[in-house]
Amino acid sequence: MSSNHPPYGGQPDPNVTPWSGPPAPAQPAGYPAYGQPGYGQPAYGQPGPPQFGVPMPPPQKSNRGLIIGLAAGAVVVVLAICGAGIGLALVGDDEDPTPIASGPATAGPSTGNPQPGTETSATPEPAESQEQPNNNNALTARYSSDLSGVCDGSPILNAATYSGPSGAKAYTFANSIERPTFWSTKSVSSAKPYYAKSADFTSVSVVACLKVDEGSEGAPKKCDYKDNSGKQVTISYISSRYTMTFYAAKTAEKIGDGGTVNAPANRCPSFISYNKITMKSYASPDSGTIEAALDKFLS
Repeated sequence: MSSNHPPYGGQPDPNVTPWSGPPAPAQPAGYPAYGQPGYGQPAYGQPGPPQFGVPMPPPQKSNRGLIIGLAAGAVVVVLAICGAGIGLALVGDDEDPTPIASGPATAGPSTGNPQPGTETSATPEPAESQEQPNNNNALTARYSSDLSGVCDGSPILNAATYSGPSGAKAYTFANSIERPTFWSTKSVSSAKPYYAKSADFTSVSVVACLKVDEGSEGAPKKCDYKDNSGKQVTISYISSRYTMTFYAAKTAEKIGDGGTVNAPANRCPSFISYNKITMKSYASPDSGTIEAALDKFLS
């Protein structure tokens, strides 16, 4: 052993040049020589490939897989729908193929029960009948005075239905010799059970008509008055008779007789309406007789 080599575990002498020894044997193929850049190693001073641990840029994402997945899902849905339609068609073939008519089916010839393979529709029940007079002159009242149409034969569609005298409400109308087609209202006491306000005309079920008897005029009574200008005038005040008849307001059908009602003219009234041409005035039917007839009929 040469003295140039340090002892085991010792330090080399700094003043002695280390022995270089013989040339190094050739390295096996595929391995770089000591101190030389190996395969894939850059030469000194040249940039090399990125070392382990250097972040690499993430690969670009592609939508190709998503598009393929959606297309495959759409195909599956279409196949499922087609399969359901085929299944329904197969199920429908198992049912009764007899067509059902759109019109009402006819019942069996003997028992009236539907025949097999047919379908019957329920017969509609008739609507609840409403009392509607079969009369072209029927009208709908808008005011209490419209109920006078009953005296001319016109039913009142919105009048109360007459179901008997008990509790019935009534109106009374009368015409005159000079105006036979005009019917004026004749009021009765508000204390009467058959009295109805003018606003409550739809509650009226009875109309009493007082028609003047032609040729029943009495001898005129002369009554002196002053007209609006203060001029003295003489009026012929004439009595007459009336026939009272009761009608159902809703149907204009006669339901009773009220007898004769007088229109007395034995006294000159405090106020009088008269015809300026004929200077005549006809007395009105007696209110007491009217109420007495109503009391009797509607009691």
